[in-house]
Amino acid sequence: MHEMVPGKRFDRYHELGQHVFGERLGLWIILPLQIIVMVGTDIVYMVTGGQSLRKFHDLVCRQGGCGGDIRLTFWIMIFASPHFVLSQLPNFNSLSAVSGAAAVMSLAYSMIAFSTSVAKGGRAADYGLRATTAPGQAFGMLSALGTVSFAYAAHNVVLEIQATIPSTPEAPSKKPMWRGVVAAYAVVALCYFSVAFAGYYAFGSSVDPNVLITLDRPRWLIAAANLMVVVHVIGGYQVFAMPMFDMIETVLVKRHGFAPGFWLRFVSRSAYVAATMFVGLTFPFFDGLLGFFGGFGFAPTTYFIPCIMWLVVRKPKKYGLSWFINIICIVIGVLLTLIASIGGLRQIILDAKSYKLYS
Repeated sequence: MHEMVPGKRFDRYHELGQHVFGERLGLWIILPLQIIVMVGTDIVYMVTGGQSLRKFHDLVCRQGGCGGDIRLTFWIMIFASPHFVLSQLPNFNSLSAVSGAAAVMSLAYSMIAFSTSVAKGGRAADYGLRATTAPGQAFGMLSALGTVSFAYAAHNVVLEIQATIPSTPEAPSKKPMWRGVVAAYAVVALCYFSVAFAGYYAFGSSVDPNVLITLDRPRWLIAAANLMVVVHVIGGYQVFAMPMFDMIETVLVKRHGFAPGFWLRFVSRSAYVAATMFVGLTFPFFDGLLGFFGGFGFAPTTYFIPCIMWLVVRKPKKYGLSWFINIICIVIGVLLTLIASIGGLRQIILDAKSYKLYS
């Protein structure tokens, strides 16, 4: 749908929504959800980066003899530091090196997590459900569905990314974009499935939401893998933050009359990084955040709004194959939005009960 109107490209998700649903309704349907997705992802990345930095420090210091227990709050602040610099890069194209490094790191640390989990084996692992009550087991499943939707979502910035690809009538952007999407999902599936199966095989229900936090040996390899996670989420943070920077600066210039330039970019982008850092260190609940944002934000923008737009614009034959597939996706997507959000929110509440603020 990026170039379904001859001579026009929908470079932003909300632009496509406005074309399908109308100028005002399309903006109100798409933009709030897209903001939730991008801000939510950056908050999760703040928590992930801080946790991985702390794990790296603990492993290296345990080996080197240095002591001291530094709180997670400070590790999240340390992780946020380079983003104040990287946020000043002008656009997606300038992130190509950072994104490339992030992709390589993602594949590398996933294979390390897989191989070390397999090597450890399932000795004394408990494969029963973690929750002991029926409600706990049911809500745990709901939160897990949100985590899955978070892991495999992608449509939230896909048009913004495709907008950076040159396009002509002879060589439309959809061809390289499709190849990129297929390759990306193949790598994502390889990483997630291998790590999920191996981590559960090694640790059973006691595995942490991030398996690299559970693993300890070989120490130098797990330390390196956690450092790779940091590089990965640094790149991932910027990919989701860049459209937010664009939105914030557009609103400040067009609606509030600010002059575009260095100071506007510096202040607005630094404020965004600081805000996501503050929320991340206030609510550092990795699994609960994944489940909640996966259901509340990712499920609508990825799993059923695109299907609704396709039905409205393309108008496939009623009760035909395309019509049925899209209707099924819409039903599943709506259910996923409701149940995963509930499960994730409950997990956040449970985590908060035993959490000391800024510890």
